[in-house]
Amino acid sequence: MAQEMAMLHDISRCSACRACMVACKQWHDLPADMSTPFEGQYQSHKDLTPSTLNLIKMKERLDKEGKFHWDFLKFQCMHCGDPACAKGCPEQAIDQLESGAVVINPDKCVGCGYCVANCPFGVPKINTETHKSTKCDLCFDRIQEGMAPVCAKTCTADALTFGTKDEIDALAQKRLAVIKEDHPNATIYNPAGVGGIHMIYILPEKPSTYDLPETPKTPDSIDLWKDVVRPLGKIAGAGALVGVLGMAAVKGLAGNKKGDE
Repeated sequence: MAQEMAMLHDISRCSACRACMVACKQWHDLPADMSTPFEGQYQSHKDLTPSTLNLIKMKERLDKEGKFHWDFLKFQCMHCGDPACAKGCPEQAIDQLESGAVVINPDKCVGCGYCVANCPFGVPKINTETHKSTKCDLCFDRIQEGMAPVCAKTCTADALTFGTKDEIDALAQKRLAVIKEDHPNATIYNPAGVGGIHMIYILPEKPSTYDLPETPKTPDSIDLWKDVVRPLGKIAGAGALVGVLGMAAVKGLAGNKKGDE
C-alpha cells in the first residue's frame, strides 16, 4: 500500500531562483509561456496558466514598523485532503491517489470548468487549445517510482522538503519553533477546511499576508452535488433513456402490427 506523502515549503528559505518552475516545465514537457507581457515586475507571470503549473509569487510590503520585506511563495495545487475539484467533477476525471496527489485524467476531462469554479485556491486553468483542465500533479509518476517531485529535487535553497506525511508534519513543527524566535506570528498553513493539504507551508506571518485564504473550505454545495444531485441526475438520465427506448419499441411494434395487417 502506498504511503501518504506531503511537501513542506519553508518560505523563509526561498530565494526565488525559480529553478522549481524551470524543472517543472522540463519534466512535464511544457512550452515557454509568453501569455504575460513583461511589465517591469520581477514575478514572471501574474498567475498560473495551462503551461505554468507552479509559480514563484513575489510581493513587496512594509510591516507595522515600516521595515521593507520582499516575500517569495511557491504557488501551485495544494492537493487537498478533501478536494473540491475532484468531488465536483461531473466526469469523475480527477482522482485522489493514495500518496495524496490529486491528479486530472486528461482522457476523461471535457474542460467543463467545474474544478475552476470550485477550487478555493483558484488553481485549475482550462487550456483553450486542448479544452482540458490543467494543474500541478505533484509529479505522481515520480512518486510511484520512489522519487521526489522534481521541484523539491531541484530546490537549491532547501526551501522544499518532500517525505511521508508524518515526517513532514514533524519537520513543520520543528521549523516553526525556530522561525517563531524572529517571527512570533509564524504559522503552519495546513487548513482543516479542505481536509488539510499535501503542500504544507511555513509562513512567517498570517496567510493573508501572502494572498492565501485564511480559512479556505470545500463548499458544502459540493457534497449536495456529489451525494444527491449527480446520482439523481444519473437516475433521471437512465429513466429518460429507458423512456426513449420504450417509445421506440412501442412505435416499432405498432409498425410491425400494421405491416402484418
